[in-house]
Amino acid sequence: MQEILVFSLLCVASGAVVRAAEVLRPRGIVLSKASFYDPTRDFSCLDGSGTIPFSYVNDEYCDCQDGSDEPGTAACPNGFFYCTNAGHTPLNIPSSRVNDGVCDCCDASDEYASNANCVDTCRELGRAAREEAAKQREERLKGYQLRQSMIEDGRKKKKEAEGKIEELKKEKEEADAVRSEKEEIKKAAEEPEKLALEENQAFEAEKKAEAEAEEKRKDLAEARTAFVILDNNGDGILTVGELQSRQTFDTNRDGQVSMEEAKFYLKQEDSMTLEQFVTSGWLMVRPVYTMDKGMFIPPSTTPNPLDESLTPPPMFDEEDDFEDEAEDDYDHEDNAEDVAQENEQKEEEEPKYDEETQKLVDAANAAREQFDEADRRVRDIARELRSLEETQEKDYGPDEVFRILEGNCYEYTDREYTYRLCPFDKAIQKPKSGQGETRLGQWGEWTGPEENKYTRMLYSNGQACWNGPTRSADVHLSCGTDTKLTGVTEPNRCEYMFLITTPAVCTKPQDLDGDESLDHTHVEL
Repeated sequence: MQEILVFSLLCVASGAVVRAAEVLRPRGIVLSKASFYDPTRDFSCLDGSGTIPFSYVNDEYCDCQDGSDEPGTAACPNGFFYCTNAGHTPLNIPSSRVNDGVCDCCDASDEYASNANCVDTCRELGRAAREEAAKQREERLKGYQLRQSMIEDGRKKKKEAEGKIEELKKEKEEADAVRSEKEEIKKAAEEPEKLALEENQAFEAEKKAEAEAEEKRKDLAEARTAFVILDNNGDGILTVGELQSRQTFDTNRDGQVSMEEAKFYLKQEDSMTLEQFVTSGWLMVRPVYTMDKGMFIPPSTTPNPLDESLTPPPMFDEEDDFEDEAEDDYDHEDNAEDVAQENEQKEEEEPKYDEETQKLVDAANAAREQFDEADRRVRDIARELRSLEETQEKDYGPDEVFRILEGNCYEYTDREYTYRLCPFDKAIQKPKSGQGETRLGQWGEWTGPEENKYTRMLYSNGQACWNGPTRSADVHLSCGTDTKLTGVTEPNRCEYMFLITTPAVCTKPQDLDGDESLDHTHVEL
């Protein structure tokens, strides 16, 4: 009886809370450590730094280096006080908060010796916490069921892609064979076309040379004729005076041909022989002479420029007014337009090649078109095949759960920008003012911790900031019943953090870990 009384006195002295349903222990001690606080023997500091009489526990003096002797007081700066918080969640707080006038524990146990008016609110808080936990559990369970559907759809898409790849490989083999066949046909058609075109080109070159020679001959004849007409006295010498007698060379239209105007056409010489005129003077005279040659009456026969007996034909009356000249110019322009139109129509109507050559060209063109079509088919199949193979190489998480997110984009808008995240593709930013988009990054890799790798994505190599690094986006994924972008921040310059919820990261509630039926539940997304 005496021993029981001593034990009780020691418990009261050490600040123990005595209740029928509780194990006796000093104030501020978690139940799991109660065995270290035995009132019947000396207390050993939990860090092994020393042993003290049990009466020193919670005596407002810090004896142990780790503060373990003062769990229920504020004596030790490194100690901790345990809030039992019956009906709610237990809590460890720094012992410095004990009796500081602030209610930290919902059961008010931390303010046992202060004037704070603390009330035990643990039951109310516990009820609200349990309701919230039940709600979160329900959402997590629904998200987990949706995740199973995403896994099923992801696996299905992977299998479909595998089948499509095999199908495309077969199509490509067939397309390659068709292209090879069309290429041989094209080569066979192009060989005779090439020979025919070379012959045609040689013929056209010869024809062009003959035309140029004929044009040169005509130009020379025209030069000689012009010389004879301009050589008034027919002495074979064209002088300044003879040009002054021709109103044609009145370039400033003042009614007379000055010496300067005449010498201009004679290249500043006083006279020219026929040979000099043909080789150099005709180039100066021809534009004016050609424009005004309607003022001359051509001879009935082609004159011999060396025949001195020829006299120049008379010119039209030089007193004709300029209005008649203008009318002649307009008539000449109209006639030129008509001739040009007729020539265009003739060019359109006249075939470019002879009939046999044209047949060869048409056959080669048809062969080339068929080859081009076959070649496009091969390239289109190869492009689609390459895209599918690249998709198969991507890491879509465990059981392909993230695969169905590809091809979708999710948006979030704040006060200034609209952000868009397209999983496994890109992250962009667009001002609400309507200016161009800024690429924040391209899909890079999973960057979550080793034990939970598929909770973070990195989108890197975005557009470079001015005088800064290239932009990047760090995407954090959390459990949710919908896949949606919930927030975007820029914690560091040009480094963006995206927050997105998705059923893909929802895990099975702990209390259902043994229920395998949930792993086969299909929920429509």
